[in-house]
Amino acid sequence: MESTPAAWSKADAYLADLLVGHDPQLEAALDAQREAGLPEIEVAPVGGKLLNLLVRISGARRVLEIGTLGGYSTIWMARAVGPDGRVVTVEAEADNASVARASIDAAGVGDRVDIRVGRGADVLPTLDGGFDLVFIDADKESNTLYLDWAAKLGHPGTVIVLDNIGREGEIVRGDSTDSKVVGTREGLRMLGEDPRFDATALQTVGVKGWDGVALAIVV
Repeated sequence: MESTPAAWSKADAYLADLLVGHDPQLEAALDAQREAGLPEIEVAPVGGKLLNLLVRISGARRVLEIGTLGGYSTIWMARAVGPDGRVVTVEAEADNASVARASIDAAGVGDRVDIRVGRGADVLPTLDGGFDLVFIDADKESNTLYLDWAAKLGHPGTVIVLDNIGREGEIVRGDSTDSKVVGTREGLRMLGEDPRFDATALQTVGVKGWDGVALAIVV
């Protein structure tokens, strides 16, 4: 099969059907997000399942998410931390947080999720540390700020997931003037050079196009 965006989406749908399956609560969260007019920039179903597995593999009980949107990825991780776990999620837009709150509660994990409304630069300094996993999926221009706080609020062994690092391959362009590309490159450079992190990154193709994810631990 020819490698095209349409083929990537078909393969993603196949994997999601096979490995994720039908999930009424998660699908309802996406429906609510669409009805509210929020952008369709949440993780793909296979990406949500990856986050769920990473939380479980790492044994994380305290999770920090930066960028809630409609709560889709939040639900995936809240399920994974278990009834005694906690997800603190930071969302800059109050309307988004309201949509997320309703969906998270409807999914039955509301008691595990603390939504903090405000810009990351303002909210992150107010949080207590000790997070076991940090998922960063917010404005790319602030990637280095979020990574710095992920290290400060984590501990040795904390898992960090930095989303959307592919940028349709534009990350190789040192002369790019796209602020999202610049922010992504700066975040990746920080992961490679800052001694607090040990990291790698993978390119992905699928329903979200040509993208990728960086994985790191705090050392």
